Amino acid sequence: MTDLAAALLLERGREVTEPALRRATDSLPGSIRHIAGYHFGWWDKFGNPSVTSNGKALRPTLVLLAAEAAGGSAAVATPAAVAVELVHNFSLIHDDVMDGDETRRHRPTVWKVFGPGPAILAGDALLTLAFDVLALSGHPRVAEASKVLNAAVVELIEGQAEDLAFEERERVSLKECFQMARHKTAALLECSATLGAIFGGASLEVAASLRAFAGDLGLAFQVVDDLLGIWGDPASTGKPVHSDLRSRKKSLPVVAAMTSGTEAGRKLAAAYGGDEDAAVLAGLVEAAGARDWCLAQADVLTDRALSALPRDPAFRALAELARLMTARDH
Repeated sequence: MTDLAAALLLERGREVTEPALRRATDSLPGSIRHIAGYHFGWWDKFGNPSVTSNGKALRPTLVLLAAEAAGGSAAVATPAAVAVELVHNFSLIHDDVMDGDETRRHRPTVWKVFGPGPAILAGDALLTLAFDVLALSGHPRVAEASKVLNAAVVELIEGQAEDLAFEERERVSLKECFQMARHKTAALLECSATLGAIFGGASLEVAASLRAFAGDLGLAFQVVDDLLGIWGDPASTGKPVHSDLRSRKKSLPVVAAMTSGTEAGRKLAAAYGGDEDAAVLAGLVEAAGARDWCLAQADVLTDRALSALPRDPAFRALAELARLMTARDH
């Protein structure tokens, strides 16, 4: 499968999910609906139609592909895809408030436009709506699906709490950093694959394979995302270069550098609490070998994720999605 064909998987995921996502969002109260629509890129802050990107639809695409790999249909799994997309965007809105991020997807964040309070309420509404969408799906295993989604939300919140706590600590271990990534990123991807398995009628064995695949894929995705948070092209990431360093995030490359035992790592640790220029900090991270280490870790985790998939053509699209998600320019 070519890169273009792989990218079409995401386009299809958006095309299948967005109409249902819009219908669900239309059920929200007017003021909250307006904020949610702005966040999704459907209109500007005044309510005028917009052509702004509303995200890559990675998680809903994972739901749909997992369901189809298990022998089910995308149509049946669409409510689960919408639910995970709503949870993901709830987390983005809240994270932007907590992190003070002013830009997402190349335009001002929700809290920057509408204020922190309305942004928090809009995020809360999306979270509640996610469970409504699942409940109204009519699927015979909806109670099980709701428990899976709820557990993922709890882990996601735990991961964000850990991320915030790291900002106040001088020292963070790589083990703690990976644990945070498992909670904050991998948990919702595991949930996406598991919901796809449930809605696709997968066997217990296939469901376990899909969950293992998505867990390691989530970690690989976070490693690459952390690299892009330092060296990513703003045209692709929607954020300024070195953005994670400017906010002094304890991301995986930073922690890997600080715990490397190198002179550059020691200099980075000493400078990270000060006002050193972000470009200098990026140079120290790279000099400590952390950039190369993270690239190698992403490859190992991606390979491990792919090895969890059954050797069956039905799972080929999931493998291509994994490669797309862990590309260095995703």
